Amino acid sequence: MLGRKVPAVTFRTRVRDEAVGGPNPFRWEDVSSDNYFAGKRVVLFSLPGAFTPTCSTYQLPDFEKLTADFRAEGIDEIYCISVNDAFVMNAWGKSQGLENVKLIPDGSGEFTRKMGMLVAKDNLGFGMRSWRYAAVVNNGVVEQWFEEEGYSDNCDSDPYGVSSPQNILETLKSQKLAA
Repeated sequence: MLGRKVPAVTFRTRVRDEAVGGPNPFRWEDVSSDNYFAGKRVVLFSLPGAFTPTCSTYQLPDFEKLTADFRAEGIDEIYCISVNDAFVMNAWGKSQGLENVKLIPDGSGEFTRKMGMLVAKDNLGFGMRSWRYAAVVNNGVVEQWFEEEGYSDNCDSDPYGVSSPQNILETLKSQKLAA
């Protein structure tokens, strides 16, 4: 993964637009990988699904809380990607009260598949989803990679720790000290 360019994908997003009017003032907007990654150093983290326990209780809220610490380490943006559609991702972001972390809907799993992280989670009734991982991506190129162990279809467990914001932040800080 290291040194590899992230896949070129067009994401179907929903953005608030008051010009739309009505009770649901959102419009479709296509956003490319370049829009998200070009010219920025970002943390990208992926998880099995919006609203799931580990993702909603620890991973996403902790990235949100630690945003200032990541910025101090030279990170411009923090992105969370999941194999969920834009409606689900927007509802999850709203329920989490997000202000800093940006959610990327990978509804068809195209980005996740091209990253080599698409796994079956039929044992949980999820279908195809992302394995839990994170990366530091600099101008579209994977600079650092944090993958949970045990990558497999229908995994009996949901490992979490390697891709935690605390671990990534500690790695960034230790590299800065070593430099």
